[in-house]
Amino acid sequence: MTPEPGRTIVLWCPDWPIRAVCRETGLDEGEPIALVAQGLVFACSAEARRHGVARGLKLREAQLRSPGLLVLDYDAELDVRVFEPVVRQVEQTVPGVQVLRPGTLAMRARGPARYYGSERAAASALLATLDGLGLAGARVGIADGPFTAEQAARAGIDGDGDGVHVVGPGASAAFIAPLPVALVADPRTTTLLNRLGVRTLGEFAALPEADVRRRFGAAGAFAHDRASGREQARVLARTPPPEFEVEQHFEPPLDRIDQLAFAFRVNAETFIQRMRDVRLVCTGLRVELDDERGGHSSRSWLHPRWFTPADVVDRVRWQLQGSGTADAGLASPIVRLRVIPERIDSTGNHEDGLWGGGPDERVHHGLTRVQSMLGHDAVVTASVGGGRMLADRQVLVPWGDRAPERGARNAADAPWPGSLPALAPASVFRERRPVALLDARGAEVSIDARGSISSAPERFAVGGAPGSVPGTAGAARRTDGFGAVPVRAWAGPWPVVERWWDPAAAKRVHRFQIVDDDGCAWLLVRDGDGWWAEARYD
Repeated sequence: MTPEPGRTIVLWCPDWPIRAVCRETGLDEGEPIALVAQGLVFACSAEARRHGVARGLKLREAQLRSPGLLVLDYDAELDVRVFEPVVRQVEQTVPGVQVLRPGTLAMRARGPARYYGSERAAASALLATLDGLGLAGARVGIADGPFTAEQAARAGIDGDGDGVHVVGPGASAAFIAPLPVALVADPRTTTLLNRLGVRTLGEFAALPEADVRRRFGAAGAFAHDRASGREQARVLARTPPPEFEVEQHFEPPLDRIDQLAFAFRVNAETFIQRMRDVRLVCTGLRVELDDERGGHSSRSWLHPRWFTPADVVDRVRWQLQGSGTADAGLASPIVRLRVIPERIDSTGNHEDGLWGGGPDERVHHGLTRVQSMLGHDAVVTASVGGGRMLADRQVLVPWGDRAPERGARNAADAPWPGSLPALAPASVFRERRPVALLDARGAEVSIDARGSISSAPERFAVGGAPGSVPGTAGAARRTDGFGAVPVRAWAGPWPVVERWWDPAAAKRVHRFQIVDDDGCAWLLVRDGDGWWAEARYD
């Protein structure tokens, strides 16, 4: 029987986020693994589910149920990157594929069914393709429309036991009727329907269409059509992206950096030219290296403008070189080099404006030349990062890299409870300067465990080194011969507590602000070793 035009095949790889991580890192899928996003379990392995771990659990609850749980951060980009080779291989079996999400593919059933002889035969060919990629256990659902086909794939295996579940033409409404209404409605609509006693798709489909549209609007009418088996969505086959990445194998393996960089120059030019041909530029790439001993090195590189062939070769050399020299030998010869574009942009977005734009070409050329001679970290630019102490916020970024983005450990716009609010001091000392903060009697001002000062500060002096401050630790220190100046105004203290849960790395300090007799404002810090000047408000 010729399938109807709306017939759809959905190929589903269960636990794809876990499989992607295991394929990338070499972990065993049989271990209890959980991927966490925003403190909640995003995905977990079958072994973790046997211990009671489930999607949506808080991390501590998941670790309580499975003490040996291996916890990793969920990386959506890794999901997509690892799934891309799978999509390309499936397209060799059945063209016209739509990626619903990493791990789930949809395709029209009519063409494959004609080519392979039937819908089930086409599904078997798809499963055989995934088995060949080491992805056993995949499932296929076939029905009228992508939604019902996906539910069929997730429902399990029908009577033939071959990993394929076929819902006959016109039987979609009956098949999905027992499923919960949350599959088609948003959370707010789902809550309201449950209060009305409507909990399944069959009960939702039984409601009058006009009443649903009048009460829930266009979104509710769309969900009602889907619950009734009337899908408007059709498979939109993707256009396979052009191949930009380049890969080179070395036989025999190369053990010198300069030899490998020279051997890769032609492929670097090919890498850039492929993008130029379609008016694209690469602003971020990833270099992967495999050595003869089975070692693997992968690093992402960014560029302040766009990569040229020489820039690509430099990044390969820097990744191999580390802190060594360009003519140094490697611990293990390199057998494979792969360069993959991670950030691509249209050339139109990088054309010079009427008054120019971006870093000056001469400056960029000069700094890049210095980097080529001295190494990637030899030329740095200053940027403001994240942190609670001002010295921690001074981030030096190698020329060509970008400042830390949100989500990074030292991102400037991440929440930093206890950090100094604006306006920040103009002068931040690279090394804190010891100071003496004294009261009217000449004794050092101290701070007790409750965060209160012992007495009001009256005089202040900056020392040249810790040993230049008179007195001993814990004793009252006088200003005789020290050149103390009067304190005009003061504020504080404000406690700053970091990593209180880690005794080895815990730190507790107090901030204090003063204005000296010359009208200069200072930011002071009190810790277990005494008073220090962290910055000055010039």
